[in-house]
Amino acid sequence: MIVRQTPHPFKIFFALRGSIIPKIYPQLLLVTILSTAITIIQHWIPDSFPYYGIATFTLLGIALSLFLGFRNNASYQRWWEARMLWGQLVYDARSLTRQVLSFIDDDNEHGRETQRTMVYLTIAFAHAVRHRLRGTPPWADIKPFVTAVDHDGMHQAKNVPDHIMRLMGKHLGDIRRQGLVSEQVIQNMDERLTSMTIVLAACERIHNTPLPFAYMLLVHRTTYLYCIMLPFGLVASLGWATPLVCAVIAYTFFGLDTLSEELEEPFGLAANQLPLTALSRTIEINLREALGETNLPTDIMPIDGYLP
Repeated sequence: MIVRQTPHPFKIFFALRGSIIPKIYPQLLLVTILSTAITIIQHWIPDSFPYYGIATFTLLGIALSLFLGFRNNASYQRWWEARMLWGQLVYDARSLTRQVLSFIDDDNEHGRETQRTMVYLTIAFAHAVRHRLRGTPPWADIKPFVTAVDHDGMHQAKNVPDHIMRLMGKHLGDIRRQGLVSEQVIQNMDERLTSMTIVLAACERIHNTPLPFAYMLLVHRTTYLYCIMLPFGLVASLGWATPLVCAVIAYTFFGLDTLSEELEEPFGLAANQLPLTALSRTIEINLREALGETNLPTDIMPIDGYLP
C-alpha cells in the first residue's frame, strides 16, 4: 500500500510509484499512435473523416463514466471492508491477549506456559490468515509460534488458519476444565475466538467472490471501443490537438478501469492493495511485547513510499 504524503503539485505529474500508468501505458500508446495517424491523414487529405459532432461522444462518455464509477465504488467497498476486517483482527488479538494475561495466573510455570501458548497461537493465526489470502506458504512465519507436536497436523490441514483456530479452541477448553479462569471469562475469550473466525470467513468471502465477470467484460469492451472511436469523431474539429485530448481521456478511463481491478482484490502485493505483512507484524510485536519479551522483530517500514 502507498503511504506517502501528498506530493508537491509539480511532482504529481511524474510520480510513478502507486500510479496506474505502468499498467496502462500499452493502451495509452495505442490510442496516441492511432490518434496521431488519424490526425496526419486528416491534415494531408482533408475531409477524410467527417465531423460527427461532440454530443454523440459526450453522451457515450457520460454512460461509460457511470459504469466505471459504479465498478470503482464496488471495488473500493471491497477494499475498505477488507481493511475494517483486519482492523477487527488487530482488536481481537489484543483483547484476547489482555484477557489471557489478566485472568490466567502466572505465579506458576503451567500458568505462564498456558498464557504463552494462547498468545503465540494468536500470532500464528494472524500470519496464517495473511498467507492464505495471498496464496503463499505460511510455514516460516507460523512454525515458531506452534508447538512441535502440532506441526504434522498443521501441515496436513487444507485451511491452516482454521486449523490453528481449532487448536486455540482446544486449549481454551483445557483452560476451562482445569479451572484456571471463571466461566464468564471463558465465555468472553470464546467470543474473541468467534470474532476472529468471522474475520477469516469474511476475508475468504471477499477473496473467493470477485465481481461478476460479465460486468467486468462489458466495462472493458466499452472502454476500448470508446477510446478507439474517439479520434475519428474529434479530428475534424480539434485537428492537431486530437492526440493530446484522446490520450488524456484514455488515461482517465483506462486508469479507472485498471484501478478498479486492483482494488477488487485487496489482499495482494500491488501498490494500492492492503499492507497485510505490516499489519500481521504489528500484531506479532504487540502480543510478544505484552508477554514481556524484549527480542522483538522490527516494524516494517515503507520503502519508497510502499508498505507491503
